[in-house]
Amino acid sequence: MTRTLPAPVAAGADERFGPRLWGLLLVLAGNMLIDALEVSVAVVALPAIGTDLGQPPTVTQWAMTGFAAGFGGLLLFGARVVTLLGRRRVYLAALLAFAAASVLSALAHDPWLLLATRLAKGFCAALTAPTGLAIITSTFPEGRPRSRAVSVYTLFGAGGFTAGLLLSGWLTETSWRWAFAFPAPVVLLLFACGLRLVPRGDDESDPRRGAESTPKGLSAPTGGAVSAPKGRGEPRDQPPRRRTRTTTRHFGVFSALTLLGALLALVQGITQLPAHGWSDPRAVGPLCTAALLLPAFRHVERRSAAPLLTLGPLRGNPALIRSAIGAACLNGSYLGLLFVLTYQTQTLAGWSPLRTAFALLPAAAPPALTALASGRLVARFGAPRLIVAGAACAFAGALLQLRPHSWPLDYPGRMLPTLLLVGAAFVLSFAALNMQAMSRLAPTDRLTGSGLYQTAVQLAAVLAVALTAALLAAHAPAHGAGPAAAAAACRPALTLVAALGFLGLLVGLTGLIRTQPPAASPHHGE
Repeated sequence: MTRTLPAPVAAGADERFGPRLWGLLLVLAGNMLIDALEVSVAVVALPAIGTDLGQPPTVTQWAMTGFAAGFGGLLLFGARVVTLLGRRRVYLAALLAFAAASVLSALAHDPWLLLATRLAKGFCAALTAPTGLAIITSTFPEGRPRSRAVSVYTLFGAGGFTAGLLLSGWLTETSWRWAFAFPAPVVLLLFACGLRLVPRGDDESDPRRGAESTPKGLSAPTGGAVSAPKGRGEPRDQPPRRRTRTTTRHFGVFSALTLLGALLALVQGITQLPAHGWSDPRAVGPLCTAALLLPAFRHVERRSAAPLLTLGPLRGNPALIRSAIGAACLNGSYLGLLFVLTYQTQTLAGWSPLRTAFALLPAAAPPALTALASGRLVARFGAPRLIVAGAACAFAGALLQLRPHSWPLDYPGRMLPTLLLVGAAFVLSFAALNMQAMSRLAPTDRLTGSGLYQTAVQLAAVLAVALTAALLAAHAPAHGAGPAAAAAACRPALTLVAALGFLGLLVGLTGLIRTQPPAASPHHGE
């Protein structure tokens, strides 16, 4: 759920932009909303998927983790693809692929086809989510027009998770397949509009169309060129360097495949352990594969002339490391908790998908409602303090779920307070973690640093959900046991959620203790 927030932009004299730019903004923000709701769409639909396909939670969890794996595991590779092939053509191609994968997801009768399509959609999101913000910053005039565009883009992204819950709950009442199919026509509409509105970069110029690809009143965008200092710090756009035949070969395909393969094998091994144990090749085999692919990834990266994973921004930057770990714990514990609560409400208590969606809203809605005020919150209280406060709320919510209780499910006295605490955690620390992560990066390292941060957040979601599903399966009660026994068997999975929350709190406290805020720092040091 966590995403990198753009840095504030300075106000400018020209505060207007016309209908064409509004159209472009709606295309980019609409796609951001679709990307953001993909995880929450799967949350509510998981029990229905398991019933329809006849699969346990250890298999249906791929509907969530598959998308996160495609997004996080291929994010760095996606950035390379965009750099080498150009924003416009990659963005539009990703929209088409996303629509096709949505249709195939809805038609899947095999869990592995469903996984493949979810991976494909995650990769498409890895191509479009960061590219949309890059198009905004290179197309919209600096000052209030760009600030307004970034605000709209951020608001759509923050509201996507909430919208996904409601849409999934409503559509899953008919069939979970509609919940997976509905993005297709929306994305095709965005593609049709994008053909006309998404501008070309300098490296994608078409001599026959030239000025037509640039919104009226703007010069052609730089296509991702790095701005160099000019005078007293005003940016000066540099034209992109001409790509040679040699540089275009460094896509990093083998690096991306080994990293993604290691991640998928690790998840498969984790989820197979409860059913087969350590002596069965069906569980041990994937774990051994992951153990072999991770060193292979490192070997490929070390021999590559242009490695995907550059750790330079992490060196001497504890703020980025703490932020990545904190955001990973927050995102992982959140999705793990939703996985357990969805299991309890639908599978054990027999709630409908729509009722479950509304029940989960207290955790999902507050971050969307407060997204535009989050920057002011960080400026007033400082990122380290807000991160600790948010982590404390998340940990307290997880502890509340661990209290002994009797069945039936107590929503007002138990589940609702937990969800409110988790929602408060995101309100307090969502923007603070993003801003702290970027605060000490040099301009030339921000793109790489943001990629590392987002990769850590998404991979944590993959592993947390897989471990949660495995613990639910490992401690499942005997056949014929009542809902009370099944609810008690959820304690190990909830303990994992609480442990992630506690780790996030410890990391936040470390940053608060070590931070010595400079007098003029708006983020109180980080």
